[in-house]
Amino acid sequence: MTPVHKILIIKTSSLGDVVHMLPAITDACYQQENLIIDWVVEENFAEVPAWHPSIRNIIPVALRRWRKRLLSKATWQEISQFRQRLQQERYDAIIDSQGLLKSALIAMQAHGKRYGYDHHSIREPLASLSYHQSFSVAKQRHAITRNRLLMAHILGYSIESLPLDHGIAHSTYPLPAISLPPRYIVALHGTSRVDKEWPETHWEILIKTLAQQGISTLLPWGNAREQQRAERLAQVAPMNVQVLPRSRLRELAALLQQSLGVIGMDTGLMHIAAALDKPGLALYPVTQPALTGIQGNSRNAQAPRLENLSGIETQDAQAVSQRLLALLTN
Repeated sequence: MTPVHKILIIKTSSLGDVVHMLPAITDACYQQENLIIDWVVEENFAEVPAWHPSIRNIIPVALRRWRKRLLSKATWQEISQFRQRLQQERYDAIIDSQGLLKSALIAMQAHGKRYGYDHHSIREPLASLSYHQSFSVAKQRHAITRNRLLMAHILGYSIESLPLDHGIAHSTYPLPAISLPPRYIVALHGTSRVDKEWPETHWEILIKTLAQQGISTLLPWGNAREQQRAERLAQVAPMNVQVLPRSRLRELAALLQQSLGVIGMDTGLMHIAAALDKPGLALYPVTQPALTGIQGNSRNAQAPRLENLSGIETQDAQAVSQRLLALLTN
């Protein structure tokens, strides 16, 4: 294979998927010095790749926003500007780890040899026809492992002896300008689907249990519904619950980094917490975490414990609360 020096990553969304790509970047840079890596990512998640010290340039894309305004002249001007920036470089490898038609179309706009999953491994098989070379990676593997294996196939190394390392745990994130309790956990109560949420009464039990141990609960939110729930939960233990202001990802990363630990639903912020070496519990009441559950860094034996709870394991709020306390005290 021709030596690879300059790489373009196409991994646009969602937040969890973007975080899942970080360990593959760490692997590649450990195996090959002086790699130059650029990354195309949705504008709302562009902060995350920038946290990894090995990423040179972030190229934001706004597919979600552009789709809503396709008749706007300003939208087509932005698309033109995006293409111009994408085509400023020639890459040795353009890696579409998203595996969708939309990401394949982005990859085709850039200059260089295109790589991705083969038609048996990819999410949208037609996308594999656009690659110059494709690789088989079993769909039954965890999303993080799939990204790592794809990168390893392209660059020609094995991940067998490489620890899982997101590469962002030691970065510094700016705390928001708010007062924080001395001991707190972050409760990520929001998620993308209503049926994936934990009952509000369960959160109440958790908050009360933690308060009895002198541990406060911070409640972030991302939309009006989540904000209203957070404000209701704050009434459960007013001295031990803090509803956060609307926060940027880097501020939430700082709050997670300073916390005792985290508990939350199937959400990208849980994966950020895992990447930051925080102990905690991820709750999957109606889905299975085998393919996308949280995975923490494994570069040392002292890594904090992270657990994925699913189905019946999530139904006893008191048991979940005690399990979280056990993780926080280990």
